[in-house]
Amino acid sequence: MMKFITEEYLRNLYKKEPFNTYKLQQGQRLTPGAAQYLSDKGIKMNNNDSKVSKNVSKKKQVETIKQERNSNLNLKRKLCCKLKSVEAIFLVNSSEILREDIILAQNVINFGKKISNIRNVVDGKGTLESICCKECTGMSSLNFTTDLGDCFEITDFHMQLKESNSILKMHTLRCALQELQFEIIETYENDDDLKNKIMENVNSIINSMSQLICSAVGGKKCQRKE
Repeated sequence: MMKFITEEYLRNLYKKEPFNTYKLQQGQRLTPGAAQYLSDKGIKMNNNDSKVSKNVSKKKQVETIKQERNSNLNLKRKLCCKLKSVEAIFLVNSSEILREDIILAQNVINFGKKISNIRNVVDGKGTLESICCKECTGMSSLNFTTDLGDCFEITDFHMQLKESNSILKMHTLRCALQELQFEIIETYENDDDLKNKIMENVNSIINSMSQLICSAVGGKKCQRKE
């Protein structure tokens, strides 16, 4: 049966022997007047309910931390799988390009290895490798690590060119890398430092791919449209 502790009861108890804390026993509750009396006197409550509440709160905090860690871990695993898929696409395409242009194929293979390096970083097994900037009319060391987009749009027109197969395959690789950027942003939403470093690395690979595409389309002349 619930027993209510009244203000009058507390006043009489306090007159007999002043106290700084008051402990509610199991099955007891304070009346509003009693609660106000303790508050006015600055008397702290010491009851099992508050302890239970604190324990529940701590358990919730621990559970939230675990959920966040698991969520971050799953995002990193997802990103690693995506990176591995992109690596595979690079291998397949470089193998086909190899039949037509050995040097171009080697460049594509090297970029695939850079993707592998990023995957190792995400997996906590390495450090980011720098990517050399080969300056052209539209790119320099000042903007090489930024998102410059496509130098120009690849359309069905490019199917008519001599190097069409290589151009289209490299464009496919570039598109895969551009999609990858959103996975990186999602994974490192709360880590701007590492996110920015990886994004700069990916941007450098994309821009390098754009340079290869430009070269295949127009030789030594930069095809970038400002």
